[in-house]
Amino acid sequence: MARVSQEHLDARRRQILDGAAVCFARNGFHATSMQDVLKEVDLSAGAVYRYFSGKEELIAAIASEVLETVRGTLEQAARESPPPTPDLLVPRALAQMRKLRPATLETGEWLFPRLMIQVWTESTRTPALTGVLADGYAKIRTAWGGMARSYQDAGLLPEDADADAMARAMIALVQGFAAQMALFGDIPPQVLADGTRALMSTGRATEGA
Repeated sequence: MARVSQEHLDARRRQILDGAAVCFARNGFHATSMQDVLKEVDLSAGAVYRYFSGKEELIAAIASEVLETVRGTLEQAARESPPPTPDLLVPRALAQMRKLRPATLETGEWLFPRLMIQVWTESTRTPALTGVLADGYAKIRTAWGGMARSYQDAGLLPEDADADAMARAMIALVQGFAAQMALFGDIPPQVLADGTRALMSTGRATEGA
């Protein structure tokens, strides 16, 4: 029997995850059955269950990939000199996700924001997924902390600024933009940049008065 290459195994796993993501974003986690996933990816039950035991494992794998992508984007940015400011970094992080996970629904809507809402909702019911998100967010907070220190080293942020508080605020900002996209439609990258820049400039007008 011919040995299946790792490249083939990885491609099949990617096919299953992408198909499941489409199903979850389209119909919601609980309204999606494994039969829906099988139909979407056009594979047998045996082929899919070789990789994932069920919906819970699928959505946990999807969430882990997203969080790792965001963490990697932040860690790379922290190594740049000078580091990209938040008004550049927030649109970049979302653009990176769109590049790596470009799938859309039948309406043309980018599925990632709607999928993230499904992940957040399901995490309140599934302890295993809660653990995945908690671990992933802890790593992202650490990565944002690295960004804060890069800003401090570059003289862009006061030395006494609370790096972890900034990390939490920036995560909330990105989550908020994603939620708006899911609920109200896409947001142009320039709006993300301009809005973040406006928040960064709050108080500067009175400083020079």
